[in-house]
This record gives sequence, structure tokens and C-alpha cells, in this order.
Amino acid sequence: MTVRLGLALPQYGRFADAQALVTVAQEAESQGFDSLWVGDRLLTPLAPRDRYPGGDGTIPPAHRTFLDPFAVLATAAAVTSRVRLGTSTLNANWYPPAVLARSLTTIDRLSSGRLEVGLGLGWSSDEYAAVGVPWDGRATRFDATLDALEAIWRDDPVSVTGPDWDIPPSHILPKPVQLPRPPVHLAGFSPAALARVGRRADGWLAAAMPLPRLADMWKTIRESAERSGRDPDEVRVIVRVNPVVVDSPAEAAPPGRGTVEQIAGQLRATAEAGVHEIFLDLQHTAHDPFQLLDLADRLRKTSGL
Repeated sequence: MTVRLGLALPQYGRFADAQALVTVAQEAESQGFDSLWVGDRLLTPLAPRDRYPGGDGTIPPAHRTFLDPFAVLATAAAVTSRVRLGTSTLNANWYPPAVLARSLTTIDRLSSGRLEVGLGLGWSSDEYAAVGVPWDGRATRFDATLDALEAIWRDDPVSVTGPDWDIPPSHILPKPVQLPRPPVHLAGFSPAALARVGRRADGWLAAAMPLPRLADMWKTIRESAERSGRDPDEVRVIVRVNPVVVDSPAEAAPPGRGTVEQIAGQLRATAEAGVHEIFLDLQHTAHDPFQLLDLADRLRKTSGL
């Protein structure tokens, strides 16, 4: 099986820059990367109510500066012609479904059908408060949002009622280029989130982790797909890796940390574990777009992906 390799677009911290975005998008496509990805952060509270789900639980300082994911993808769509364009992930509950569907449809149309939709619940109750969306009941709202997106992309006319929205019978056009909808991938690691992926998603947005843990979660997704009458082989696994590149090798480097050679070996092992796509976010370790592209090229060539 051929494993696709993608790259996160410049979007946050020192990389929240228009020229960096255009340069990396065009050069990544030229280097042969298969996909380009964006994330979704709104704010960094001074006293967070929730721990960041990575590292030591502290929100990375670079996340204080974060460009809008829809605008970043639209720009990338305009300066590329081949690479897939993905979100990993959009916090779906922040957006009324009609607005979210319109934004995603627009990107799919502008890119001639290259959009990969990645959605999640998010982790910050502070961000929910900032957009005026209740934190409680978020899983129910998420499922209702997924249902609404499906209907808006599929039906004409469409009518959808949700927890706090009511779309009267209406034309909502245009529809996406990819019909009946763009691929929809879901994030999450809880048993309920993994079951949802197996039940209704085209793919699972995972993160770098010890491979036995990844395999256990993937087994849960496949079992959920089978219980739902789906072919589990049709569900893809897409793994985000946030490499931290160091000069000296470590004997027991954690996933995503080490020399270029060590990280390339980790990428090969992840690919051999049966995942379908890996994408690299190098904004935490590179100092400028040119070093980011150089590291991306070295990791791609050294890993053989």
C-alpha cells in the first residue's frame, strides 16, 4: 500500500505570514507532497480551564498567533493545482452548519475538488465560551452538525433542524465538486469518538503515538465499522506528526522527536503499521519557511515515503 505524505501549511506563530504560506504551498507541491493541512485555534487564555492535549499540557506559545483556516486553504487552493487540501481539525461546533457547509463547499469549488474535511470537537472550553457555544452537550451537537452537513451537501432543497438552528426548506448552492460530499475525517481518542469514526467517517485523524496504542485504537474503529455494516477497509487512518528535530540522537526518542534519521525511521514504522497517510507539522521546529521546506524534503527522502 502506498502511504501518502502531507505537510502542514504555515499558519501560526512565526509562520503566520502570507509569503511563507504561498512559498511553502507551491514548493511542497513541487517536491511531491500529496496533501497540505491547516488547524483551527481561536485564542490562548492566560489562565486556561483545560490542559492542552499534548506535551506537558501547556499551550504552545506559537499558538497565540493563528491565521483563519478557511482563508489559508483558499489561498493554498489558488496557488496549487494538484495537492489535496485538508483540515486537521476544524472545531465543527464553533460554526453554524449552514455557514460551515458554505465555507467548505467554497474551498472544494475553488480547488476543483481537492478538499479533505477533518472535523473534531476541540478541547478548550474557553474557546467554546468565546464563540458562545455551550460546552455541555458538545458530542450531541457534533453529531447533529455532521447530519446537517450531509443534508446540505446532498439535498436540494434542504431542510434541517438542530439543537439551535432551523434551516427552512431552501436552496443552498452550489454543491461541492466532490459528490455526494467531500471526504469527511473525524478526530478523537475516546471510546465514543473512535466508535463515531467507525460508524460514519471516511477516515480517522490520529496523532503520533506509540504504535501499539495506535493499533488498539484502530482495532476499536474497525470493530465499530463492522457493527455498523460498513467495510472497515474503507476507513482511512491519517496521522499527524509534529516533529522536533535535534542534532544528537537519543537512545529512546519519543514519537516525533529525534534526528532526521530517527524521525524518518519512526515515519517508516508508522507507515508499515498500515496507516494510509502521514502529515508533518514542522512549525514547532523550523525557524523559517526555507528551513521548513528543507526539513520536509530531507524527512521525505530519508523515510522513503
